[in-house]
Amino acid sequence: MTPSDPHHENAHKGAILAIILVSYVMIVLDISVVLTGLPKIHQQLGFAEANLAWVQTAYTLTFGGFLLLGARAGDILGRRRMFVVGLMIFTLASLAIGASPTATWMLGWRAIQGVGAAVLAPSTLALLQTNFAEGHERTRAVSYYAAAAGASATVGLVLGGVLAEWVSWRAGFYVNLPIGVGLIIAAYKYIEETPKHAGRFDILGAVTSTLGMGGLVFGFIRFAETGLKAPETVVSLGGAAVLLTLFVFVERRAQQPILPLRLFSSRIRSGAYAARVLYLGAMVGFFFFTTLYLQEVQGYGPAASGLAFVPATILHVPFAIAVPRLVKHVSPNRLMVIGIITGIIAMAWLSRAGVGASYVTAVALPMLLIGISQGLTLSPLTSAGVAGVTHQDAGAGSGAVNVAHQLGSSVGLSVLVAAASFGAAHLQGVALTAHRITQAFDTATVMLVLTLVVVLTTIVWPASSRSSGPVPKPA
Repeated sequence: MTPSDPHHENAHKGAILAIILVSYVMIVLDISVVLTGLPKIHQQLGFAEANLAWVQTAYTLTFGGFLLLGARAGDILGRRRMFVVGLMIFTLASLAIGASPTATWMLGWRAIQGVGAAVLAPSTLALLQTNFAEGHERTRAVSYYAAAAGASATVGLVLGGVLAEWVSWRAGFYVNLPIGVGLIIAAYKYIEETPKHAGRFDILGAVTSTLGMGGLVFGFIRFAETGLKAPETVVSLGGAAVLLTLFVFVERRAQQPILPLRLFSSRIRSGAYAARVLYLGAMVGFFFFTTLYLQEVQGYGPAASGLAFVPATILHVPFAIAVPRLVKHVSPNRLMVIGIITGIIAMAWLSRAGVGASYVTAVALPMLLIGISQGLTLSPLTSAGVAGVTHQDAGAGSGAVNVAHQLGSSVGLSVLVAAASFGAAHLQGVALTAHRITQAFDTATVMLVLTLVVVLTTIVWPASSRSSGPVPKPA
């Protein structure tokens, strides 16, 4: 059977898609696998309660901060090469996290793991773009990509909880070693290297964007602890604003920017990025605060709280996989709107959960709606974020989508942590925790309402006003 044989080509594409999906699952898994193990990590490594969010944020922050540089590296040095480099960094950092003797050690290696993910993630989406043609083939691939992300998020919660209670939270990171080695071997066997391109790295752009986002996250977390009384809170937020403004200025003048501003020439793509930040901020808040609710308010153990997230997956995966068939009858934009509205209802419902509430009615039923929301929303939102991007900008385009994803995850979570601190001075113990969780879910509901407004005004209504459809011209 020769490479030109269509059956061989299809098998080759199937292998490439499998490699992409498994690698992305590993990235997302390590965002969620740690959540149900947080109380154990808190006890064993001596984390202060206010700093516990940094276990998550240290990873998502460097992930988002270095994504653009990682995407640019793939464009210049070759996407398979950087895919493998990212896998190596990610896998080695996972081993070091599992061996962490102190909180400082863990946070340092979580940050390095985020750098590995920043190199790896844009290569996965760029390889998907370059190996699957725009249209039904790519829609199908992207739907599997979105389904894999949703399924792995919940699998991570279940796996992390079970391992934390019955083995150790460290085991959740050790499993990355055989997966990483297997993916590296498969990448060399099935993925062809993309050509190298002459180019320069926009180091100043990477530094200003990473420090700027880091300042935002640190500022919001410090605000949750001390309000505006602490001078470092004001300095951090003010410095972040200056650095992010400088980043835009740098990108305008750079000959080869890590984030070509032409990507924002499309109103639809810009709206997709903004909507993704808001949507992911709310959804990461859902995972983080529901974990705290189950364990600290309802008294679940890590394993039970992980299993309690299963309803969020039951409908997520089938709905995400069904998107390519659904778009033959319903437009992707309409599916996205339905998905976001479903998420608003679910998040508002979750915000009513309190001390002694029934798991079935207060948590499980809204979780089912969360799964439907993610299944219907993420795939069309991803397609809108890369629609019309040329092959030349495939890495930067995928990097922009992933940056929006991680910016929502890190900055969004820090905003919810800050919002959770309001009006709780008179409360103590479980009542205090329950109040903070309610505040966080209320704020997440507002974020989803804003997501709907952004999608309607930048994607749905502009698309409906043009008979040619929603796909923008190539950047």
